[in-house]
Amino acid sequence: MGRQVSALVIGCGISGLACAIRLQAAGHRVVIRARELPPATTSDVAAALWYPYRCAPKEKALPWSKATFDELMRQHAAGVPGVIPTTFIELFDHDAPAPWWAEAAGGVERCVGEDLPPGYVVGYAATVPVIETPLYLPYLVRRFEAGGGVIVAGEVRSLAEACADCALVINCAGLGARELAGDPEVFPIQGQVVRVTNPGARRALTDDQGPRRISYTIPRQADVILGGTALPNASDTTPDATTTATILRNCRALEPALAAAEVLEARVGLRPGRAAIRLERERLGASVVIHNYGHGGAGFTLAWGCADEVCRLAGDAA
Repeated sequence: MGRQVSALVIGCGISGLACAIRLQAAGHRVVIRARELPPATTSDVAAALWYPYRCAPKEKALPWSKATFDELMRQHAAGVPGVIPTTFIELFDHDAPAPWWAEAAGGVERCVGEDLPPGYVVGYAATVPVIETPLYLPYLVRRFEAGGGVIVAGEVRSLAEACADCALVINCAGLGARELAGDPEVFPIQGQVVRVTNPGARRALTDDQGPRRISYTIPRQADVILGGTALPNASDTTPDATTTATILRNCRALEPALAAAEVLEARVGLRPGRAAIRLERERLGASVVIHNYGHGGAGFTLAWGCADEVCRLAGDAA
């Protein structure tokens, strides 16, 4: 194990937890501090399908996505709760080339005809991880705390405050990075989902560009997450009844088995949008800050790959 170093991770969503666990494994003594803790984070609301959704730049997102894909599949093989490999099909109402993320998932299969819902010309299928957040996030918290990590509820009001207490600070504040890092490029992307019972749906489907955009069905063991919205600069977290009805109509058209599904709840989360993910090191006085935010709708898809990069940057700064 490397020399013991104190590190403060700001944020307790998937990005913060992944970074904290990776730093802990590298020999750091890690504290997480966050305004919201599971189950009250944006990550808890996520459908959490592995899918590099609206994240940039692609040349960096691709290797981070692949590293996360591989890590999640390793975790599934090891029996980690809440990681379920699932058939996922991205749908198009026109002929389209294979998606840019295909390589990261180990390739895709082209689907046509009866393999698709009515109205679609082609789909690209891959087996990808789906994360059941009510199982997975508590597991990560237990894993971190079992390794000696400490989680503190409380807002970090400034990076200067954080650096006064710690020589290594990891900024995984998500949407909060707009104020914390003084970054006007960060903006909220409102996402509404509906959780329904699972009457037997087994495949995940998404239409991001076609007649029902944006629609997705993400099956879990006992329920299905249906979506959705991706409204930039919208910050209301109250579920909208009209949006709920639209989500149900579109998703039942994608997956007819959902016609009998019982609605359990509707939830809204605010994804941390940014034109490009910010993952870089900055010196503030005698301290090092590593920024890791702006993952948009791909937090679970990028988390472990970005955490590896954070650890590399932390090692280079030691």
